Amino acid sequence: MATQHSRSAARLMMAPAVILLLGWMLVPLTMTLWFSFRQYLPLRGGDLGWAGFGNYVRFVTSSSFWPSVQTTLIIVGGVLIITIVLGVLLALLLDQPMWGQGIVRILVIAPFFVMPTVSALVWKNMFMDPVNGLFAHLWRLFGAEPVSWLTDMPLGSIVMIVSWQWLPFATLILLTAVQSLDSEQLEAAEMDGASKISRFGYIILPHLARAITIVVLIQTIFLLSIFAEIFVTTGGAFGTRTLTYLIYQRVLESQNVGLGSAGGVYAIILANIVAIFLMRIVGKNLDR
Repeated sequence: MATQHSRSAARLMMAPAVILLLGWMLVPLTMTLWFSFRQYLPLRGGDLGWAGFGNYVRFVTSSSFWPSVQTTLIIVGGVLIITIVLGVLLALLLDQPMWGQGIVRILVIAPFFVMPTVSALVWKNMFMDPVNGLFAHLWRLFGAEPVSWLTDMPLGSIVMIVSWQWLPFATLILLTAVQSLDSEQLEAAEMDGASKISRFGYIILPHLARAITIVVLIQTIFLLSIFAEIFVTTGGAFGTRTLTYLIYQRVLESQNVGLGSAGGVYAIILANIVAIFLMRIVGKNLDR
C-alpha cells in the first residue's frame, strides 16, 4: 500500500501538469465570461463599457439563434445514426476472416486521420461538384441530371461528409467490442437453431450496448463544435449555420466580441447539458 509520503510525492510531481491544464482551461473560459458582459467592438471603438446581460439577451433573442441550435442537433443526430448503424455493420464484417484483413482495416480507419478541412475540400471539389465531381459523372453515366449537393441538399451533404470522417472511429470502438464477444454463446445459440437475426438481436447487440453509448458520448461532444466542414463547403449558407458558426460570424464578421462571447457561453452550457445527459446514460449501462 502507498504510504503518506509516497502519495504526497505523487501529488507534488503531478502538480505542475494539473496547474498547466487548469490554466489552459480556466484562462480562456474566464476571458470569455469577462467579454460576454462587455460591449467590446475591436474595430468600432474597442471596449465601450459594461453591457451586463445585454449580450446574452440579444444573442438568444436573435432570429438566428434557435435555427442554428436546431441545425446543430440535426447534424449531430444524423451523423450519430449513420456512424452507429454502418459502424456496427462494418465491425461485424471486419471481424470475419478474409484475405488482406489487416490492410482492409487500415483503409477503413484511414479517413479518421484526415484533417476536417482537407476532407471537406475533397468532398466539395472531387465528389460533390455538379460539373466535374465524381457523383456528377456517375449521374450522367446513368442518364440522370447531376445534383448540386451543397445547394439542393446542404444539410444532407454536411452529414455525409462528417459521417465519413467519424465512421472509422465508431467502427474501431465497435470492432473491439465485437472481438471481445464470447464465441461460445454464438455457437450455442446456433446449435439451438437461432437465426442470424435472433443472434444479432439477443446476443451481439446487447453486448455492443456499452460500446455504442461510449461512441455516442464522445462523438456528440466533438460534433457539437463542428465548424471546419461548414466553413469550407457552404460558409453557413443554405440553412447550414450551426451554433459554432453563428458565434464565428458574430465575433469575426460582425466584429462584436462581447456578443460572440455570450454565444460561446451558451455553447458551453448546451455542451454540458448534453454531456451530463449522455454520461448518465453511459453510467447506467456500465453499471449493468
